[in-house]
Amino acid sequence: MSSSLPNSRPVEADVLERIKKIVGPKGCVTDPAEIEPHCVSWRDNWKGWVPLVVKPANTAELAEVVKVCAETGTAIVPQGGNTGLTGASQPHDDGSEIIVSTSRMNAIRDVDLANDTMTVEAGCILQSIQSAADEHNRLFPLSLAAEGSCQIGGNLATNAGGTQVLRYGNTRALVLGVEVVLPDGRIWDGLRSLRKDNTGYDLKQYFIGSEGTLGIITAAVLKLFPKPTDVQTCFVAVRDVAAAVELLGNARAIVGDQVTTFELIQRYGVEMTVRNVPGVVDPMEQAHDWYVLMEIAGQGAPGTLAADVEQCLAQGFEAGIVVDAVIAANRAQAQSMWAIREKIPEAQNHEGASIKHDVSVSISRIPEFIDKACERLDAAFPGCRPVAFGHVGDGNIHFNIGQPAGTDGEAFYKLYPDVNKVVHDLISQMNGSISAEHGLGRLRMHEAERYKSDVELDVMRAIKTTLDPGNIMNPGKVVSIARPEAPDV
Repeated sequence: MSSSLPNSRPVEADVLERIKKIVGPKGCVTDPAEIEPHCVSWRDNWKGWVPLVVKPANTAELAEVVKVCAETGTAIVPQGGNTGLTGASQPHDDGSEIIVSTSRMNAIRDVDLANDTMTVEAGCILQSIQSAADEHNRLFPLSLAAEGSCQIGGNLATNAGGTQVLRYGNTRALVLGVEVVLPDGRIWDGLRSLRKDNTGYDLKQYFIGSEGTLGIITAAVLKLFPKPTDVQTCFVAVRDVAAAVELLGNARAIVGDQVTTFELIQRYGVEMTVRNVPGVVDPMEQAHDWYVLMEIAGQGAPGTLAADVEQCLAQGFEAGIVVDAVIAANRAQAQSMWAIREKIPEAQNHEGASIKHDVSVSISRIPEFIDKACERLDAAFPGCRPVAFGHVGDGNIHFNIGQPAGTDGEAFYKLYPDVNKVVHDLISQMNGSISAEHGLGRLRMHEAERYKSDVELDVMRAIKTTLDPGNIMNPGKVVSIARPEAPDV
């Protein structure tokens, strides 16, 4: 999927030379073979082309690059680990943009254990941050499938969610301060490590979740937490989706916010993962329609929470909402349970074409959404195979619609707009979100314009045009803005 920007023209050669001089040979990628991986998404076939990938060594260099781009009207696509799912970090195909990668800006600047904070640069790999926190006997709780390659700058720019939002919140809840290069090249140093600062607008929140359309995050102050010393993981078969929601309430009544993870998994998701991913096994002998992967973590001695988990499950059995359960006896068994949840997207690739959704509704309305969505999709596209899974603890359901068995995948992909409309119309009617954690990028930008109110869109465009009047920061993503003609240089 590629396209050109309106009012665009290829970046002039002299502009490229000015930028190259700023970052030096180590900061430039000009070989088309090396540029190409930056221009292609790892999923969903987003693809474009740029004449230059820039890799500044530090914030000052990046700021100088942006100043040249602001002066010349050169569009910038900020890029971290390139693991996004909505085309936000891929360029268009007209050569009117450059990619600015933060990969060389990967230092951990400071660890303050008394304040429980870590200051990191945008290019730090998420897993490296987790490991650094672990070395200090702390936890940085953001956790997602791409953590071995995604960068924290991209996590912030997309307000990444992950599997522990239930307890710790989205990425924006894990950040105290940020450093940002603005669209005019100025540097805003907002690296405050304060938990209370009531001196006006909370400016960092404009940039977190903006997908690089308002500026480039170059560093951040992150919150650290006590490292759990007791973790109990269980795989639970529940009567239905409503029972899963009830079980969540019961668990939180017993252990409070020690419920760290609560993931819903449909039977079809288990079946196709066991079938298609080597080493994944079903932890239960008997099949059930719905499951929950639940994890409870705390600071007590190992095994301290076992009695609470058993109490929660016993209450569930007695109430008829739990029909079977397996408690992990060790970390290896827990990881085996996690493999089922984490490998569902990979497994679905082996089942043919699928149309993917990342939606959210109020937790109480999850059963209604899944029931109605499946009913409407079956009526409109007989034989389609919905797979519902995800973070039921925070209302975020990944709802992927597989092609009917034995049909043509390409033909099913052509139904993308129609399938989307069924799912997203229902989400809108339920006052939910059509993108819970993946962002808008290019994939959902126009859909968001269909479902958001005129007031919301006016405010979003006002913020964008005020901070980035030249529309050089990731144009054509998140919110549509008419791009001015590039100035003569």
